[in-house]
Amino acid sequence: MTSEPQTRSSRPAPLPEMPAKSGRGWRILNLALAVVVLDQLTKMLVRKHLDFGEEWIVIEGFFKLVHWGNTGAAWSMFSGNNRFLAGVAIIALVILFFSRHHFNIHTFGGQISLGLIFGGIVGNLIDRVRIEHVVDFLYFFVVRRDGGVSGFPAFNVADSAICVGVGLLLILSWQGDSDEEPSGETRG
Repeated sequence: MTSEPQTRSSRPAPLPEMPAKSGRGWRILNLALAVVVLDQLTKMLVRKHLDFGEEWIVIEGFFKLVHWGNTGAAWSMFSGNNRFLAGVAIIALVILFFSRHHFNIHTFGGQISLGLIFGGIVGNLIDRVRIEHVVDFLYFFVVRRDGGVSGFPAFNVADSAICVGVGLLLILSWQGDSDEEPSGETRG
């Protein structure tokens, strides 16, 4: 019995690989879109189930869901400047987009951090344009011995994404700086 030489391999041909550069942008975009969707969905639920200014205690003396509006920036700085801050957000998005290659987008961490930042900025920008204030709904606090309350400013999913993204960028840049040693020099 003679066997004929096989002209085709019994294994399927490997799938073509996507260039690495194209995956970077898509990962950033997909994460940004996920943040925007989650942010807007949670804010919609808050607006639907809580009247403006209403609070719902989740953990007595520690955490409550609130429906508060913020026309300012972090910690209500620049309060009452909603349109100005919307413009700042648009400018920040443009600057981040055109300078994104400076933020370690070749690394997974860099892509995650930029996706979080882009998504967070867009999520809050949608609020500023659509309802003229940012909806904040997560409020952590402690009751002091004197009966007063000390709380962290209320925030939302977009705020969290921005803070985590910026924090991750700082860690990545710090790690990048510590990995680079001047050539020919030793540490002493």
